[in-house]
Amino acid sequence: MKKTEIPEFYRRLAERTPDPQTELESVNTYTLLVAVVLSAQATDAGVNLATRDLFAKVTTPEQMLALGEERLKQHIKTIGLFNTKAKNVIALSQALVDRHGGEVPADRDALEALPGVGRKTANVVMNTAFGAETFAVDTHVFRVANRTGLAAGKDVLAVETKLDRVTPQPYRRDAHHLLILHGRYVCKARKPECWRCVVVDLCRYQPKTPPPGSVPEPGAKKKKKKKAAARTRPARKG
Repeated sequence: MKKTEIPEFYRRLAERTPDPQTELESVNTYTLLVAVVLSAQATDAGVNLATRDLFAKVTTPEQMLALGEERLKQHIKTIGLFNTKAKNVIALSQALVDRHGGEVPADRDALEALPGVGRKTANVVMNTAFGAETFAVDTHVFRVANRTGLAAGKDVLAVETKLDRVTPQPYRRDAHHLLILHGRYVCKARKPECWRCVVVDLCRYQPKTPPPGSVPEPGAKKKKKKKAAARTRPARKG
């Protein structure tokens, strides 16, 4: 994507979604951190279902430690890798109490030093909770950045570095959520919905996906003929 096209790319996304927000539910910075840790290899909707009851009872690291690992597992057992995640949540809660007086630090390095917290999680918390201009690269952001040509890179760090370099003001604060929401609802993994994309003419992806029903999918006629032949073919005896 040309440098001159990038401000327009973000302008259109921001016009469509003027106030982009995380779809993870939380009640404070601590529960946001826990929710992001739980969301690894899981959907936001699935995490929200599991944490609504949990966050009605537990909102601080001290309360999480009092709940304990086994009872935490019962709350989050519908989330993938819940055993490991429960262990990490208890460990990071203990670390917050021991190192930071029970408060979530507004520092990316300090966040990354917590158990179960990687760079992506730290970037999400810094951006969402503290307003930092960080670029958390999850599967949606990675796909959109590469597919559109906005910030192509072979790994998440390369994409993050390029996004940081090319994203202009006033979009830096919201870029993370604009890209995630675009990837989740329009530029989908299996088939991007190009016919309703607001940046379709700026995107480098080819061929553009046509509206449903407008053009038969490649091979559709052959598949139809094979099915018809199968219906008329005599059944085997045996």
